[in-house]
Amino acid sequence: MGLYFEDFQVGDEFLTPGRTVLEADIVQFAGVSGDYNEVHTNRAMMEKSPFGGPIAHGMLVASIATGLMSRLNLFDGTTIALAEANWRFVGPVRPGDTLRVRMRIREKRETSKPDRGMLLREALVENQQEQVVVRGELVLLIRRRPPDGQTQGR
Repeated sequence: MGLYFEDFQVGDEFLTPGRTVLEADIVQFAGVSGDYNEVHTNRAMMEKSPFGGPIAHGMLVASIATGLMSRLNLFDGTTIALAEANWRFVGPVRPGDTLRVRMRIREKRETSKPDRGMLLREALVENQQEQVVVRGELVLLIRRRPPDGQTQGR
């Protein structure tokens, strides 16, 4: 079971495990998303570019980041919904890069409903050189701890 709204404090920081981005990830994401832009799929053209080869889709990296954050098991069973996400793509991600996420709780907000609260999380996606390649702000709607003796449905 994940943590409840009350278990988080503003300033809490977490570091995810790493995950290496493979060329296969980029190819599969192009297929799933329909985004076959040549910056992701044309090796010959991109080898002559400042990037030196194809780069990962920004939304692929954002998806990997959310998956890495879920591996922390902090939100299992207590998440109601991802309410908002804002991503800034500040550096390229190439096949072979290993990513991890530094996540920090920036803000907690109560809602009008007593069974839930909002967490504003900052996510810094870093490559293997600890360079930030993506910055994210995510608002998570999360369960509050139920009163003693009561259970919450899922």
